[in-house]
Amino acid sequence: MKTVIQRVKKASVSSGGKSRLIGQGLLVLISVKKDDKKEDAKYLAKKIANLRVFDDKSGKMNFSIRDTKGEILVVSQFTLYGDCTKGRRPGFDLCASYSKGKEMYENFINNLKKLEIKTKTGFYGKYMEVKLVNDGPVTFIIES
Repeated sequence: MKTVIQRVKKASVSSGGKSRLIGQGLLVLISVKKDDKKEDAKYLAKKIANLRVFDDKSGKMNFSIRDTKGEILVVSQFTLYGDCTKGRRPGFDLCASYSKGKEMYENFINNLKKLEIKTKTGFYGKYMEVKLVNDGPVTFIIES
C-alpha cells in the first residue's frame, strides 16, 4: 500500500452531489497493490496515527494527529501505483482489483477508527473532486 499524506488546514472530497469535509488534520491518498495484505493496512494506520507532523509552540514537528485530536480524510487513488516508465500512457498492472482494493481501503479506515482517529472517507471507485488547503506545505509518502 502506498499513501501520500498532506497536512491540511482543511480538505474536502465530493462526488455525485455528496461531499465530506474536515478541518485541521491530514488528507491521506491511498493506493493498494495486488499483493498487499491486511498487515499492510494495519501498519500504515498505526504509522500515520502516530506520525509527528504537527508543530509545537516552537515550530517543531512534535505532535501526531492523535495528539492534536485532528481529523483524517482518506481518499482512494489507485493511480499512485501507475507505472509511467514506458511509453506515454501509465500502466496499472501493479494495482489491486476493484474488490481487493476496496476491501483493503476499508480495512485501513477501520484500523484508523480502532485507534480512535476521527476519520472521513472519499467515495471509493467514483470520480471525485478533492480540495485542500495544504498546511506548510507538509507532504510525505509512506509505503508498507
